[in-house]
Amino acid sequence: MSRFQQESLFKLVRKSGPGVWVFRWYDNSSGMRKYRKQIIGSVVELRNRREAENAVMPLRSSINAEAGTPRRVCDLAAHYRLHELTSERKAFSTIEGHQALFKRYIEPRWGHFRLSAVRTIQVEEWLDSLALAPSSKAKLKSILSTMYNHAIRYEWLTFNPISRVRTSSKRLRDKDVLTPEEFQSLAEQLSVRDRAMVLLAGSTGLRRSEMIALTWADLDTGNMEVNVLRSCVRNRIGKTKTESSRRPVPLHPIVLSALLNWRSESLYAEEADFLFPSIRLRGARPLSPDSVLKKSIRPALVRTGLRASKSGGTAFDIRWRRICERLALTSKWHRNYCATQVAGRRSTFTLVPYPSRSEMQIQKLLR
Repeated sequence: MSRFQQESLFKLVRKSGPGVWVFRWYDNSSGMRKYRKQIIGSVVELRNRREAENAVMPLRSSINAEAGTPRRVCDLAAHYRLHELTSERKAFSTIEGHQALFKRYIEPRWGHFRLSAVRTIQVEEWLDSLALAPSSKAKLKSILSTMYNHAIRYEWLTFNPISRVRTSSKRLRDKDVLTPEEFQSLAEQLSVRDRAMVLLAGSTGLRRSEMIALTWADLDTGNMEVNVLRSCVRNRIGKTKTESSRRPVPLHPIVLSALLNWRSESLYAEEADFLFPSIRLRGARPLSPDSVLKKSIRPALVRTGLRASKSGGTAFDIRWRRICERLALTSKWHRNYCATQVAGRRSTFTLVPYPSRSEMQIQKLLR
């Protein structure tokens, strides 16, 4: 087994042109020890050693990925990515998210630290200094802690210093959720396609990655259900976030009618086509939910005269839970529907007695 290398990073002065930062190491992949070196960048691009160290971090990690016991955080991160961040173990969105946080936050700050040199208070102070939302800081802590637990599992360490780091994931402000009346006003301002999309999102609580990955073959009009089988993250079709998400989701008759109206107008209405295809990509990929939010949903919210804060929320924060809280559970369909959603989505919503309302009022809400 090859050993971990300390490698070497130095500045090389050239006769013509600006100097460059050069990284050198020994390559043992072929069974023979060979001297390698690579130019990382010019001194104009990388003005000091710190910037050069940050730039060389991914290369340094890949060199030591298959070596023995990790010595530094970047070495452990390389081993963790190689063995844990795989398509067999993690969803594509999870892999991409972890990779982005490693590259942007963890490795530039902690990559050069020896594993035993990372201290709980240091990490806590670093998290407090970041201009991020509490939930993002909690996610960074979680990834660091998981990485150290990975080292403990391989018996490289016996203690996880991140486990005692104090963080809070409490929201800075409450979610700005649409009321049923506001939801109805929004739906009236939308096109046939966008209205079908908002009704589907607002009444089923599907993740946006699951919703845009639906095809017409997934729509079961006989049983009034939609079968969630896949998700689409950054134009990549893959598995759903959790196994429990792969299940049929009931549809209200009004939502089903809106989807069928959209299908009659869509240019891509075959069974294999996406419910909400991208016209620019000729139906080969679904629409971008961020694009729909920016070009359709937010302008529609402004036209309805709603508060400005509601037009600036994240994509599809029209959550089924808050809408169902205001629906009368008078019909068998609504009782079964909400019970199914609660079981499938693990929401904090609890079924409690509601004052009686007519089915006509419920239909008026969803129109």
